[in-house]
Amino acid sequence: MDETDQKLINALSTDARAPISTLARRLGLARTTVQARLERLEHRGIITGYTVKLGEEAKSGRIRATVLLQLDPRKGPLILQRLKNMPEVQVVHTSSGRFDMVLQLATRNTARLDETLDTIGGIDGVRSSESLIHLSTKFDRLL
Repeated sequence: MDETDQKLINALSTDARAPISTLARRLGLARTTVQARLERLEHRGIITGYTVKLGEEAKSGRIRATVLLQLDPRKGPLILQRLKNMPEVQVVHTSSGRFDMVLQLATRNTARLDETLDTIGGIDGVRSSESLIHLSTKFDRLL
């Protein structure tokens, strides 16, 4: 899976119902190229459905982490907007208790994870963070 495949998957994650012609325009590729890449990704089991569920091959090469954030409450909407613009941030939950937000991240390597954590920690209004790196998945009921 190369960078173009990852961009295609990110576009589908935003809108899994986007027409191939729209995806081609967004990625600056020919429609036939996008169609061929989608078929290859489906055949390899990387795309297993059109809520865009990634297969094990795509997941196994990714570093996953949960990040707990304490926020300045007045900055919450601005922080959320910044997080939405970061493709490594896959899920954001608000929470009760000591932390205000729980993030789920996925990156291609530890260097990118480190950069992403630095970026999140540098967002105005993020008071503190705690990171939990996922080592293995014992079971996942969401699949």
